[in-house]
Amino acid sequence: MDVEQLRKSGWQPQPFAEFVIKIHSRCNLACDYCYIYEMADQSWRDQPKTMSHKVFADACRMIGDHARRFDLPRVDLVLHGGEPLMVGHRNLAEFARTARALLEPITEVRLGIQTNGVLLDEEFVDICDRWNIRIGVSIDGDESGQDRHRRDRRGEGSYSRVVAGLGQLAPPDRRARLFAGLLCTIDIDNDPVRTYQALLAFDPPAVDFLLPHGNWATMPPNLAVGDGATPYADWLVAIFDRWYQAPEVETGVRLFESIIALLLGGRAASESVGLEPVRLAVIETDGTLEQVDELKSAFAGATKLSRSKQDNPLDAALWEPSMVARQIGVDALSPMCRSCSIHTICGGGHYVHRYRADNGFRNPSVYCADLTALIRHIGSRLLSDVDTATLGRQE
Repeated sequence: MDVEQLRKSGWQPQPFAEFVIKIHSRCNLACDYCYIYEMADQSWRDQPKTMSHKVFADACRMIGDHARRFDLPRVDLVLHGGEPLMVGHRNLAEFARTARALLEPITEVRLGIQTNGVLLDEEFVDICDRWNIRIGVSIDGDESGQDRHRRDRRGEGSYSRVVAGLGQLAPPDRRARLFAGLLCTIDIDNDPVRTYQALLAFDPPAVDFLLPHGNWATMPPNLAVGDGATPYADWLVAIFDRWYQAPEVETGVRLFESIIALLLGGRAASESVGLEPVRLAVIETDGTLEQVDELKSAFAGATKLSRSKQDNPLDAALWEPSMVARQIGVDALSPMCRSCSIHTICGGGHYVHRYRADNGFRNPSVYCADLTALIRHIGSRLLSDVDTATLGRQE
């Protein structure tokens, strides 16, 4: 990556606009697929358990300075972990108050929190309501699907506690204000349509299905590259058809909506597909600035950035080769990807799924065959509907 040549050519990075702030580095669940605790990078062990108020305020000042320099109209702050609700009620309220006090004179602030839902009680929901914090909850479907992987350290399932937490979002008007949606990590051993319908039961405004993190060095579960099978595409296609054919919109599905937007010439709202520049930075509990934390699934230290002692660390990080690679679009793709007819839709897949120990990230996604099958299926459904609509107008 010749960053200096890029500078000379006039290329400029896009500023960060979304910040994942790790307010707690530990978790009250022990999900067996977790990229933070169960995969290559174990640096969480060296992090303070809870972010201090000073570190949080310093992080907000750093973000505010970055927003002012680049005249950002808004920033997204996602309070994250570990499990962020482990900070407790008072700390969460103070973090929210600090963020709004320090940043709102500079830019619009959209606060969110991503939680496993186990600790979500009335007081936490009241705090989120008071400070306008949108709540995203991670849940993997019905009780059997959830409890197969998302257990606590005693081996007990979490489903009933998450359901109770989601119940705190009632009544409907508060739910509409605060509920951001659900995240579901795919397990192809779960029935896809039953999983989708179990998520619909919570009336989410949006659902996102996440491919389990893996790469060419550590293969995802139930994936054997080269055998012609596309198990993850098959699983997602079943849900897509159920979602797409529904007589009315039941919920948004970010992956499907992103693929449709790209097929129609628009832009994606997901880093899993497309070539949009990644504009997200992570701040750990000790204040360390890092890249997208899913990179921890690749190798130890994959998220690390150089520590700048001169400029705002966010401004300096934009020119790190590893960050530039996330913003230069098609130029970061492998030759195989660039020769593919759908590379602008797929975008090479999620960056972290391209890692190979011998040559880094300039490879196709380990999910290449599945993404291809899914995109082509969605494209064929769209084309069929366009043809039908065109014939209808001609008649």
